[in-house]
Amino acid sequence: MVNDMPTHSRKVSVIGLGYVGLPVAVAFGLSGCPVVAFDINPNRIRELRENHDRTGEVETEELRRAGLRFTDDPADLAAADFHIVTVPTPINDARLPDLRPLIAASRTVGKVLKKGDIVVYESTVYPGATEEDCVPVLEAESGLRFGVDFTVGYSPERINPGDKQHRFTTIKKVVSGSDEATLRIVSAVYGSVVAAGIHEAPTLKVAEAAKVIENTQRDLNIALMNELSVIFHRLGIDTRDVLDAAGTKWNFLPFTPGLVGGHCIGVDPYYLTHRAQRAGYNPEVILAGRRINDGMGAHVAREVVRHLLQNRRDGKSIVTVLGLTFKEDVPDIRNTKVVDIVAELEGFGVEVQICDPVADPAEAHEEYGVTLVVPGDLKPADAVVLAVSHKEFRAAGWDAVTPLLAGGTGMVADVKGVLDRATRPDGVALWRL
Repeated sequence: MVNDMPTHSRKVSVIGLGYVGLPVAVAFGLSGCPVVAFDINPNRIRELRENHDRTGEVETEELRRAGLRFTDDPADLAAADFHIVTVPTPINDARLPDLRPLIAASRTVGKVLKKGDIVVYESTVYPGATEEDCVPVLEAESGLRFGVDFTVGYSPERINPGDKQHRFTTIKKVVSGSDEATLRIVSAVYGSVVAAGIHEAPTLKVAEAAKVIENTQRDLNIALMNELSVIFHRLGIDTRDVLDAAGTKWNFLPFTPGLVGGHCIGVDPYYLTHRAQRAGYNPEVILAGRRINDGMGAHVAREVVRHLLQNRRDGKSIVTVLGLTFKEDVPDIRNTKVVDIVAELEGFGVEVQICDPVADPAEAHEEYGVTLVVPGDLKPADAVVLAVSHKEFRAAGWDAVTPLLAGGTGMVADVKGVLDRATRPDGVALWRL
């Protein structure tokens, strides 16, 4: 237990052991709190029982010391009285909120709910979802009355996959409760493990809204950078040179252009826009930013095709894409925008081969129908797209991309701008956002 932190007598369960849930469960386990760690995936439970976290978020030794009770049996959740729901909240093909995982988790918890229990949701939702969508399910499954027999809280997750500095315990935690007594308990429970401190939001809706605008703000700032990149390319100006110059002003925000994927920034704004439209308001700025960011994969691909057409070689063009995951050094491929680059290139008749040392080949094939190619099997390419700047690629620099080009010449599209322009090899055309 960390010194000077609040204590509590609650027994915790965590429902959903992904990038968010597992670090939460481990933090409570390391504090000495009894924790039931639940996931519906038996393979995930088996790996975690063997102290292996495929996401790379938790070290083996931490898993071992946490002493968690890993289970895929919902009945085991009855041992807890403070349930934390950390399941994904994606969007569907129509870019509307998909609450099915959240509702399913609520049913699971509802079946074991007891008088006096508290259910806290960390999954990103639109304002009002906890009370309007989740509570009725809890009541229906448990036969208990909300506000009388059980209460709820909302505490938005702030996990940043792959970030070893900003961790669950070192990020200030926003908490809320459905009544004042619940807020005190939720605050004390989280305060027992979060060293960065607690911010008590006045209502559940405020906490829900705070979460969804955090990523909406980032989304819009990146959208601005992406639009500037498109403009500057047409003007023959390097975007990052402009940003370096503008960044010398003390209050210029250090955002850069790039692909916006993953399960947060590219998804959360649609939860807010959906709720706004239900309320009769069309959020034009937010949706405009989403359109720009959702179109950047195709934009990158079209720039590559433009070069290929101007430097046509005999036969079908081949492009090698380095990186598939949504973020560098993270194996998560959910909502990756690299697949947009691939789809657009293939739409132009280009042969695409993808190499990623971090992504799981079986998952990539199951999720997107793509085959990952090991470096030794890559064909010489007319162009290379450095889509994800994994540390392996960053460390090698030009040596990671130039040997992949046919004859050592062709185009390199450096999406993240990590290659050194000053050492660009002769015969290589460099393009970057």
